[in-house]
Amino acid sequence: MFLVPDAGNEKGDFIEIAEKSILWFKVTVNGKQGHASRPRTTENALRKGAQLITEIDETLHRKYPDRDELFDEPLSTFEPTRTEKTVDNVNTVPGRFVFYFDCRVLPRYDLDEILSTVESILDGRGAELEVVVKQPAPEPTPPDSELVAKLSSALGSLRGLEAKVGGIGGGTCAAFFRKKGWPAVVWSTIDGTAHQPNEYRRISHMVEDAKVFALLGIER
Repeated sequence: MFLVPDAGNEKGDFIEIAEKSILWFKVTVNGKQGHASRPRTTENALRKGAQLITEIDETLHRKYPDRDELFDEPLSTFEPTRTEKTVDNVNTVPGRFVFYFDCRVLPRYDLDEILSTVESILDGRGAELEVVVKQPAPEPTPPDSELVAKLSSALGSLRGLEAKVGGIGGGTCAAFFRKKGWPAVVWSTIDGTAHQPNEYRRISHMVEDAKVFALLGIER
């Protein structure tokens, strides 16, 4: 059994037993560079890319709308997150534009099907698709597993909390254990500041969490 302090919530009553599939992909849009004062002699890769971002975003959300209330974010998410540098100066139409999507997908959906959907949008549009990360969700840890029961009991004894189980969209180190068929849960007390300005952890949370780990270690 594995307890991974890789995610949690501010109260410390959330035990993560499941994760979504993760898909990151890169799209390179090709056009023709030229002077911005003569757009008819160019093919603006940035404009094409902006149109593709919107089309991919809307299509994926429309085609894969299912909800699963086990997860803290019950929908699949499809987010454009990053672009690469195009040109240095304002008066140049870019001939190349690169953007990325981060997709956190409910386990019921096949990642290859989602990629096929994206490819169908890009077909004939002068754009290339590259998979950056493709990580299907492992089987979740059963909510009635021994580790969930012991952790729930410890949280009740030490903090007077009634634990709840669920899934998240973020990837954690527990996924590596679950892929091996080993039961793993994710738990910690943590403020929701991941990847935000001034991201932090509270020392007081870590001290109180250590008490829970210690109790789990001595219980039989």
